[in-house]
Amino acid sequence: MTDQEFEERTKTRQEEIQAVSQALAILSSDDAHDTFTSTFNFVQVSHKEESKRQSAEKIMYRVAKASGNPRVATLATRMRLDGFKKVTEEIDGMIADLKKEKADDVKMKDFCVEALHKNEVETEMKKRDIEALEAKIADLAAHIDELTKAIATLNAEVEETHMMVKRAGEDRELENKDFQQVVADQRETQQLLSKALNVLKGFYDKAFVQAEHKAGGKQPAGPPPPPGFKEYKKSSGSGGVMGMLEQIISETKTMEADAVKAETDAQKAYEAFIKDSNASIEDKVRAITNKSEEKAGAEQDKVSTEQELATALNELQELMNENADLHKSCDFTLDNFDARQAALDQEMDGLREAKSVLAGSSLGFLQK
Repeated sequence: MTDQEFEERTKTRQEEIQAVSQALAILSSDDAHDTFTSTFNFVQVSHKEESKRQSAEKIMYRVAKASGNPRVATLATRMRLDGFKKVTEEIDGMIADLKKEKADDVKMKDFCVEALHKNEVETEMKKRDIEALEAKIADLAAHIDELTKAIATLNAEVEETHMMVKRAGEDRELENKDFQQVVADQRETQQLLSKALNVLKGFYDKAFVQAEHKAGGKQPAGPPPPPGFKEYKKSSGSGGVMGMLEQIISETKTMEADAVKAETDAQKAYEAFIKDSNASIEDKVRAITNKSEEKAGAEQDKVSTEQELATALNELQELMNENADLHKSCDFTLDNFDARQAALDQEMDGLREAKSVLAGSSLGFLQK
């Protein structure tokens, strides 16, 4: 837009210069000069003064053509009509304007350089902030995913431990039931065998007592045995039978003691397992709670960071828009600064030169 406006302004200036030049040609013709002389009673000047005026006028035209400034072209035209003093004052005013324009260009350039540099630095810093925020979000997302998996694993382990505790309880109940049956069987066996053994012992002890009385010469009570019967004697296998019964009874007692010991050991192992399992569950539940809190904090931090990222992206876009606006305002000045400064210096030098030529004249041109 600035370049387009400059082209239109340049075109307008050229048209204005052309119009002013045509007007100048009309006003500076011999016929116009004679008319002005007779109408306004202009005073004729010497050939020397006229030469200086023409020299200054040529300089002004040259400056107007080089600079494209219609004011210079207009001033060149007025040199034939106005007095030296008025033209000189006009030249001084134009030089002052050109100095101000030059200073404004310098000020504009300084502003543009500083503003663009500041925008560039802020844009780079904002990009780094965005990269850091994006990296933080990625790290938080990975950490949240890791915590989610860890919590799921812990929950599965707690569930598995609960299942193992339940199965261990069921197994312990079955083992205890078997133990109770074994003990009951062994004790019933002991009672039955003890009864049988006591019966045999009672019989044989009585028989032993009778035999001892007979061997001592005493007659047994009652009639003698009938003819044809041998004397009743203790069975030779009776001792082995009673010994076997005593051995079985001893073995059942041993089996009962072993069963009691096995039951006691199993119960202790079960209680230790339950204790360890409960401790493990407590630890894992505590870990789940801690990791859940940590996950909640990470998720909140991620949301906040995402909001910061959105804000940073908006700010970056604003900086980019500002950069585009600055380039629209500053590119023409920056790209043409040296040429414009040189042109302004050249224009001022031309005006000073024309002023110097006019200053060499001691008479005014159109004295009233």
